[in-house]
Amino acid sequence: MFKFSSYMYRLFCVMTALPVTGMVAVAADPKNKQDVPISEAGEQIMVTGKAPGYRTAYGFVGKDAGGGLIKPETAMKSVSTVSSSYIQMQAPTSNVYNLINMLPGANVSTSDPYGLSSQTDLTVRGMTGNSIGYVLEGMPLNDVSDGFGYLNQFVDNENLQSIALAQGSPDLGSPVYNAAGGIINLKLRDPAEKFGGLIDLSYGSHHTGRAFMRVDTGEIGKTGIKGFISYSYTGGNNWRGPGYDHRQHIDFKFLKEWGNNNSISFLGDWNYSLMSSYYTPTKSQWIADGAGGGNNYSGTWDKTAIDNSNYWKLYQQTFQQIYVATPSKFTLTDRLQFKVTPYFQYGYGNSPYGTTLNEMGLWQGTQPIQGKIDIPGAVDGTATVLGGWFQRTYRSGFTPTLTLNLKHHQLLLGYWYDYSDDVVTQPFTPVSSNGQPWDLWSGKHQNIHLPDGQELLAQNTHTITQVNAVFLGDHMTFMDNKLFIDAGFKQIFFNRSGWNGLPGPQYRTGNNVSKPLPRLGVRYQFNKEHQIFASVNTNFAVPNKSTLYDTYDPNTGDISQIGTNHLKTEYSIEEELGYRYNGRRFLGSVTFFNYNYTNRMISTILRQNGAWVGSSINAGGQTSRGVDAEIGLKPWHHFSPYVSGEYLYTRIDNDLRTYGDLLPTKGKRAVRSPPWQFAVGLTYDDGHFFANGNVKMVGKQYATFMNDESIGSFATGNVALGYRFDSYGFMKHPQIRMNFINITDQKYLSGVASPTGNARDTVGKYGTVIAGSSPNYYIGGGFATMLTMTTGF
Repeated sequence: MFKFSSYMYRLFCVMTALPVTGMVAVAADPKNKQDVPISEAGEQIMVTGKAPGYRTAYGFVGKDAGGGLIKPETAMKSVSTVSSSYIQMQAPTSNVYNLINMLPGANVSTSDPYGLSSQTDLTVRGMTGNSIGYVLEGMPLNDVSDGFGYLNQFVDNENLQSIALAQGSPDLGSPVYNAAGGIINLKLRDPAEKFGGLIDLSYGSHHTGRAFMRVDTGEIGKTGIKGFISYSYTGGNNWRGPGYDHRQHIDFKFLKEWGNNNSISFLGDWNYSLMSSYYTPTKSQWIADGAGGGNNYSGTWDKTAIDNSNYWKLYQQTFQQIYVATPSKFTLTDRLQFKVTPYFQYGYGNSPYGTTLNEMGLWQGTQPIQGKIDIPGAVDGTATVLGGWFQRTYRSGFTPTLTLNLKHHQLLLGYWYDYSDDVVTQPFTPVSSNGQPWDLWSGKHQNIHLPDGQELLAQNTHTITQVNAVFLGDHMTFMDNKLFIDAGFKQIFFNRSGWNGLPGPQYRTGNNVSKPLPRLGVRYQFNKEHQIFASVNTNFAVPNKSTLYDTYDPNTGDISQIGTNHLKTEYSIEEELGYRYNGRRFLGSVTFFNYNYTNRMISTILRQNGAWVGSSINAGGQTSRGVDAEIGLKPWHHFSPYVSGEYLYTRIDNDLRTYGDLLPTKGKRAVRSPPWQFAVGLTYDDGHFFANGNVKMVGKQYATFMNDESIGSFATGNVALGYRFDSYGFMKHPQIRMNFINITDQKYLSGVASPTGNARDTVGKYGTVIAGSSPNYYIGGGFATMLTMTTGF
């Protein structure tokens, strides 16, 4: 065991952000099963012998049940939480989707092994990613255009304290509206009390490298303010096909606490990335070429060819964002507390594609363009160009709440206001003779212009969305703190106003929605170990914003999509009944759930003029029911196993209207809804050597409403091995870790990118032959390894 001198001890305390006022050494009490304490007077209590956990530069290690995949919960609904002890064992590039994949109900579709790609989806109990809320300490993260989370753009793993997945419904005051499938709450670590930091260096397969550094300020002067700021850079090649990824990221959090539970924090992130897209094949293409061949974008540019639209440099996604929030809470009296979270967000990026344009006969909306447009690189009057899909978003809002504590009641009154201004354009940019686009970030002077100086556009929309929500609730406590009842009500007023800037019959569009959302929850705590809970919640979801607008083919003037504001909003009633056990040796829970949907919204991706555009399909009524379960052992001889599973039954309740007929879908299973999932994990951590292995198994998933095409079941496994050294000099618990991802190199389709009504020609209820349309799929990431060296300082 490393020996500290008095000087080295004090240096150790400074670097690991522990108070330096004294040292007390005590022997571990075998009867004491609690975590290692830190005294209120500021003394560090050093424990020798075996304890359930101890503090390092990364937080407590070796103490969490299930290796950090389960924790005690008291909510009146299903909640599963991943803690930092599990997060810090995974590959540092993993995004939030990867990190919650082991939880019951969570089915993650990935496109790369490391979690860098935004071509990722999540279904929870069959609900897709745009029906799930994403919140970072009171700030919503859902994209205002399509509702998805794109969690590869947020928080670096080293800064995450926990990730909580509520599989059924968001909290009453959550600032989300498309959250019928539950909510993911992210919690940042708090800044350390003393100056210090953390450094990561990683390198792995496909020439993927990453560097991360975080600095904790400690208390700044005598202000009581402490903070941290971190920076990371990640770069690497695509695991299949040509292409590479670059990501720069900054996280920060500053915190001021005072008095009786008063605090103000200022937190946020900056992200700047360039990500190469992966081709999403049809089922027949997958069978023919697997993860190679024609299921990748082309790596060569043919100067003599008319059409090079499959060239990989035309599919490089760019994005930058700034998200900031100021969660604050104030104790006004001994019974009254006020909380408010103002936030501001800016995002700008491009999801481009390759396409061809004619130099003659172009259209701007419904307006024909007279004369010829000279396009560099044209061959016989046709040129391969970069088609852009640019989004620029400003968003702001705030969520003030008042909480009044009475003898048996905790009354909550709150309000949420959210304003977003979103512009989407599809310009066209010339391509150099070597295939390099002139501009991936849309410097407008580089784009193709018409003779009158206007940009040539396939889409030009401007949408302003405003959300007003009022909510009130009562948390009641009876029977000597054994019976808890929550009653709540939320009224949401949702307004979208849109303008279509292309010539044509549509100029103004939009929709208004007002939804009452009542809820009720009950929990009975028999004793410290046993509890039961039940809840009834209502939720709603609005169609994707892109469904509002007409779009046109610039080569022909034909309409690509007829916009509509008549798609009805989804409404669901969700019931849960569950049991939790919090024992001395293990934690566990089982939850039965039932959903009834009207106007069930299914997210899909449509091909418009070459661009993949997110959209929504109204699938009518749907019934879903099943059971979730998880169990985790508290560390026993340093081992912590974890098991989770789900059984899911879904049924489409009516036929799907399409092409003027009814597709006979009644009684079919819902898309993206595997009937079973299982996860098994095992963690070993003795404070020095640690290892984690996990396996996730997912059942068959249908890709069409007619259930005439599907992807098969699959299983993937990951392994982490590492060693923490004793502190030496300025290095605090240096660590080396090896991650093996998809260790069996499983070749599989990980999810459905674009479900369709039917893959084969089908006769509708009224006799119409409804042509089949092939879904597209995500190809799961292959085998990869990553070596990471880490140290605190």
